[in-house]
Amino acid sequence: MITYKEAGVDIDAGDELVRRIKRPVRSTFNRNVLTDLGMFGALYRADFRGIKKPVLVSSVDGVGTKLVIAQMMRRHDTVGQDLVNHCVNDILVCGAKPLYYMDYFAAGKLSPNVAEQVILGFVKACKENHCALIGGETAEMPGVYQGEEYDIAGTIVGVVDEKKILNGNKVKAGDVLIGLPSTGLHTNGYSLARRVLLEKFKLDQRIDELGGLLGDALLAVHRSYFKAIYPVLQLAHSPIRALSHITGGGIEGNTTRVIPKGLKLRIDWKAWERPAIFKLIQDVGEVPEPDIRRAMNLGIGMVAVVGKRRADETLRVLKRKREQPVVIGEVASSEK
Repeated sequence: MITYKEAGVDIDAGDELVRRIKRPVRSTFNRNVLTDLGMFGALYRADFRGIKKPVLVSSVDGVGTKLVIAQMMRRHDTVGQDLVNHCVNDILVCGAKPLYYMDYFAAGKLSPNVAEQVILGFVKACKENHCALIGGETAEMPGVYQGEEYDIAGTIVGVVDEKKILNGNKVKAGDVLIGLPSTGLHTNGYSLARRVLLEKFKLDQRIDELGGLLGDALLAVHRSYFKAIYPVLQLAHSPIRALSHITGGGIEGNTTRVIPKGLKLRIDWKAWERPAIFKLIQDVGEVPEPDIRRAMNLGIGMVAVVGKRRADETLRVLKRKREQPVVIGEVASSEK
C-alpha cells in the first residue's frame, strides 16, 4: 500500500501553508473582494465609479531564472515582489491601474517555510501597489521539479478608461524619451548573468564595485513605477504619449513596440551612467555591446515618451516624486 504522501504529495503541508498565509493575504483585500481564501473561484466586484468606459487590462508573467539565484541564496522573500511589480508595470504602460492579482506556486516538495516567504512577497507588493491578492494555486509536483525547487507565475487584472488607453498612436517625430532608473537587472538577463558571473564569483562574495555581496545585487527587487507614473497619467492633459517597460529585448526592443510605423528611436546610450552590475557583467564576460543592449535594461527600467514642448514639465513633475528621470533620446522619422 502506498499513500499519497509517500508518492510525494503532502496535503498536510499544503493545509499548513494556507493556515500561515490567510491573515497576510486577507490584509490586501478591499470592499470589492467578495470571497475568502479556499473557494473554487475568486470574486471581485466590478466597481468602476469615475471611469466612463472601463476597459480591463490583464497580464501574466514569471521571473525567469532569477529564481535560481533566490534558491541558491536561500532567500525567497523578494521574488514574489519581483513578480507582482513586473506585472503592475506591464499594465501600467497601457495606462491601467491594478485591481487584483492571482499567483501560482509549484514545487517538487512543498516547504511551507519557503512558500510562505514567497507569498508574503506577493502580499507586500500588492499592498504597495493598492492591489488585492484574491487567490492562487499551490501545486506539489514531484518528478517535474526536484526537491524543494519551485517556480512561480502570476496574473494581474487592472482597468483603464478607454479614452486614456496608451497604445502609441499619439507618438510623433520629435517626441522626447525620458528614462526612469531601474534597481538592477529586474527580472531579465539572468541566464547571461549567471553564466558570466558564477564562473568567477560566489554569490556570498563581496564585490567592491557593487558595494556589497553579489547575491544581494542580483536579488535587488524589480521596482514598480506605479506610484511615480500613474498620477501623471491622471492629469487632465497628461504629457505622456506612450510608456515602455524595459524587460527582455532591452530599451530599444521594448520602446519600438510603442511607436507607430514610419518612426524610429534615437537613443543616446551615454546619457546616463550604467549601474555597476551591468558593467561587471559586460567586462567579466566580454559581452558584445549589441548583445547586452538586447538582454538587459542597463539601468533604465521604464521609458516615457512625451511631447518635446512638455518634456521639461514632465521632468519637474517626476523629480517632485523623488524620481531621477533622464532624457535618453528622441523619436525620429525613419524616412530618409
